[in-house]
Amino acid sequence: MAATDPSPTPQRVALLRRPFRWMSGLRTLDPGVRRLGLVSMLTDLSSEIAYPIFPLFVTTVLGAPVALLGLIEGIAEATASITKYPFGQAADYTGRRKPFVLGGYTLGAVGKLVIAVAPGWGTAMAGRFTDRLGKGMRTAPRDDLIAATTRPGQQGLAFGLHRAMDTLGAVLGPLVALALVEADVPLRWIFAIAVIPGLLSVVAIVVLVKEHREPPQARAFRLSLPSSPAFRWLLAGSLVFAVGNSSDAFILLKAQDAGMGTAAVILLYVLYNLVYAAGSLPLGGLSDRVGQYPLVIGGYVVFAAVYAGFAAAGSGLALAALFAAYGLYIAATEGTSKALIGRAIPTGERASALGLYYTATGLATFAASTLGGLLWSAYGAWATFVYGAMAALVAAALMLAGRGRVRRALAADATASADPAAARA
Repeated sequence: MAATDPSPTPQRVALLRRPFRWMSGLRTLDPGVRRLGLVSMLTDLSSEIAYPIFPLFVTTVLGAPVALLGLIEGIAEATASITKYPFGQAADYTGRRKPFVLGGYTLGAVGKLVIAVAPGWGTAMAGRFTDRLGKGMRTAPRDDLIAATTRPGQQGLAFGLHRAMDTLGAVLGPLVALALVEADVPLRWIFAIAVIPGLLSVVAIVVLVKEHREPPQARAFRLSLPSSPAFRWLLAGSLVFAVGNSSDAFILLKAQDAGMGTAAVILLYVLYNLVYAAGSLPLGGLSDRVGQYPLVIGGYVVFAAVYAGFAAAGSGLALAALFAAYGLYIAATEGTSKALIGRAIPTGERASALGLYYTATGLATFAASTLGGLLWSAYGAWATFVYGAMAALVAAALMLAGRGRVRRALAADATASADPAAARA
């Protein structure tokens, strides 16, 4: 029998390298994408040190009842959702994005400092409001800045890199918080420590982040829906999905109800963020080759399977697998949705479109969390997760129905921009 030649032929080398071809594009990304990724990583590190201990701090140190904790969180998250659209419009109206990015990240650091020195729950609520107002101020202008500095054929890679760096902070934050709690550091001092990376993110924006000013858009504050078919179908599908996508608090509560301790629940949350961070970059790069739209559809199908699994799961091993798969779903949808909007909407309108998308889906998710809680109380955990799985499948089917129109619209945009990579849908 003839011996097999083990030497690598050009064809074999090309085959091995093909799945990782997207990595070569990292060198050609604008440095501003990496710099904004660093800013987001520092801010998420700050937020995830503080967020896991906030309920404990408010109820035990400040003595607030649990009902008030719910009010504080409701006001905070509603503030973040509602303000993203007007701040996106303001960025288009002025032609400036960096001032809103800088102001938003500064408010985030200030809000945590206010919580650290709060003498009572009222001051803590003001700090939480300030922190979330900052998120509403910065999100759409920041993502518009990423899209504006990136070629259409690299939007997925750029947002994938940003999400990976951002989520790395979300991985490290809970681990730092857990280590500080285990070391018996007072909760108030943990909040003070969380301010440090937040302030470093502000310094990074001032020193590292640059922007090219765009012409002001006088019509930016008019309430209007962008005409892009890709944006409209994405928004429609995302809204259907969002009304079933309840807060992540429910999957953490599911783990707790299954008998897992606090440390184990935190580690499951870290596992989810690890998969999210690890998957964002390769899936973002893949979306530039196969299109963002089908990847979002696939992510919704994964979500449906994961939520159906949560409805029945009872063992620690099953929950670990589901948390990991949950990270895969969000890695496939979070950055790619932003990248699709970045391709479909031109500069001067994009920040408003991003803000509208974030506000609409954020409010729908808020409604989903309320309904999820009612279903949990009335029928049990399974009802919350089955409802979410069904909503995700309906959203995937709706977006699949519009795929032909989206493909034709993106192909027309690609022809106009002379970028063949932008035609993939």
